[in-house]
Order: sequence, then C-alpha cells, then structure tokens
Amino acid sequence: MLKVRVLTVLLLLPLFLAALFLLPKTGWALLMLGVVLIGAREWSKISAFSGFQGWVYVLLTLFIGLALLPESSRSANLVLYGVAFLFWTLLVPLWLRNQWRARQWPIMALIGWIVLIPTWLALVELRTFGPELLLGLLAVVWVADTAAYFAGRKFGRHKLAPAISPGKTWEGVAGAFLGVTLYGLAWGMWNSLSAPFNSGLWQGILLLWLLTLFSILGDLFESWMKRVAGLKDSGRILPGHGGVLDRIDALTAALPLAAFGLLLKNYYAF
Repeated sequence: MLKVRVLTVLLLLPLFLAALFLLPKTGWALLMLGVVLIGAREWSKISAFSGFQGWVYVLLTLFIGLALLPESSRSANLVLYGVAFLFWTLLVPLWLRNQWRARQWPIMALIGWIVLIPTWLALVELRTFGPELLLGLLAVVWVADTAAYFAGRKFGRHKLAPAISPGKTWEGVAGAFLGVTLYGLAWGMWNSLSAPFNSGLWQGILLLWLLTLFSILGDLFESWMKRVAGLKDSGRILPGHGGVLDRIDALTAALPLAAFGLLLKNYYAF
C-alpha cells in the first residue's frame, strides 16, 4: 500500500505543481473548485444522502463556488474564514468529545459547506500572495502528516483517540510537531521575509504549530464522520489514498486558518 501511495504522489505532484505555478488565477480557481466538487460528492456519501440529494448537493456547491468566483470582496472572505475558525475551534472539539452523530440533511449539508468552501477560497486567495507561500503552507500539513505516520508506526504506543481513529497515537502527534519544527526552521532561515516569519523565526514556528494542531483536528473530524458512516475511505479516486477528502481533511482546518490570519494582518495594515 505504501508503494501505491508513493506512486500516486509521484504522478500527481508534478501536475499539481505545474497548475500551481502556471495556471492563471481563474484557471487555478476552477481547477480547485473541481476538486472541491469531488469532495462535495464524497461528503454526500458520508452524510448518507440519497443519490438525488447527493447530486443536488454537488450542484448547489457548484453554484456557491461560481457565485464567489468573481473577485469576491476580502471583507466577505473574512466572514467565511471567521465562520470556519469558530467551527474548528469551538464546535469540532465538542463534536469529537461528545461523538455526535448528526445525520439530518440540512445540518450535514451546512457542515460540508463550512468544511469545503473556506478551504477552496483559501487555496485561491493564498495563491494571490504567491504560489511559493501556498506551497510552503501546504507542505506544513504534508510534513506533519508524513512525520506523524512514520513516528506512529515506529514509536506509537499511546492512542490519541481510539474511538475516533484507532491508528493515531500521541507519539505520531509528537512526530508531526517535531517534523514541522525542523521544516519551519529550514523555511524561516531560508526566507525570513516569508509571511509566517516576517515577525521573527520563533513566532513563525508558533504559527506553524498552530496550523499543525488544526490539521490534526481536521484529520480527526473526517475520521469520525467516516466512522459514523461506516466507511473506511471517503472515496476511491486516488489509489492508495482513498478519496479527495482523505487527502485534504487536514487542509480543511489548517488552510482557512492561515488565510484568516494573513487576511486579518493585511486588512488592518491599511
């Protein structure tokens, strides 16, 4: 399975990087919206929507995306990122602690949009600050995920949340933070003017730790929702990785936070 995962990454990563650096803004936004639509379809299955409800949900997600596509105001985006921030900081910890099993169509539809739409906006907006910045922030989550995987396999003894995701361990969490720390040190020393580090190296490291914490929340939330739905993976579109939601679960919490912080900083700077 590890070989299949690696081969999938080796195939998709060059295509992703080409799109990230070469596509015009609208092309990038539409490509990422396509990814989000696949995620919406997977969310409809996690939510146990009927086939008709599922396609209606995808269509509504498309309409929302297209409505936000033309140069949406940053004030409106701040509101959407703020909603996502409150969702991940206040509601999700309670959701996971109490192991809620909401299955009502309106609630699950709304939660799916709170998870997916701010993630899409963040992927589009963070790129406007430079594809290098977006890639650097994406790499925080990738490094955390990879370091957690190998640290958990090698040293994992103490379960993080056995009722939610039995494979995750506290040792894996420690590995994630260690990996992100080393990555952050390298990034900050290489480019101290990059947005996370322009207030200082260790302030930047603290920001990356916060993104790591949110990425773990995103991972756990999707794991719980799949467990409630009785699913191992959100889909099968990515060999060795499952579905789109399985790959972007950590990003759904981390990227809107990054965009929220960066937008607030720039918003109040003028």
